[in-house]
Amino acid sequence: MLGFLEKTCAVVNGTIEYSLFGLGFSMAILVAVQVFCRYVLNSSLFWSEELARYMLVWLSFLGATVAYYRNLHPGVDAFTSRISPEKQRITRLLVHVSSMTLALIMVVSGTQFAWFVRMQISPALAIPKWIILAVIPVSGAIFFVYALAFFLKTLQRVQS
Repeated sequence: MLGFLEKTCAVVNGTIEYSLFGLGFSMAILVAVQVFCRYVLNSSLFWSEELARYMLVWLSFLGATVAYYRNLHPGVDAFTSRISPEKQRITRLLVHVSSMTLALIMVVSGTQFAWFVRMQISPALAIPKWIILAVIPVSGAIFFVYALAFFLKTLQRVQS
């Protein structure tokens, strides 16, 4: 099970990384075109700022899942570096359980919030706001799967 979960996480993370590159590149082009239109052509693209903002929201949430997968999130090891290796493993297990709990909160609360605003339409793009807010439960689900894989891997090391 752990092997399958780790492979799934690797595939999901790889897909997200490529998507983030495309999203970031598209956002940069969009902002550059907007600046060109505004200052050279004296005609603004009325929808570009809103689209760039929504792209940044998706980029941030999905980028956080990549950082978590790569273990690049900030951590303070002043406490854990002073305890025994066995207690460090237990601490890591508790961190993964906490991460799974927070991920579930993101899924539940994000779904509720997206459902709450499902009838609202964004002003410039005229798209439902739930599409924009769907990134919260989506990224929460990804966080949960990653944390579960890390938890099982740490648990396997503790048992062996």
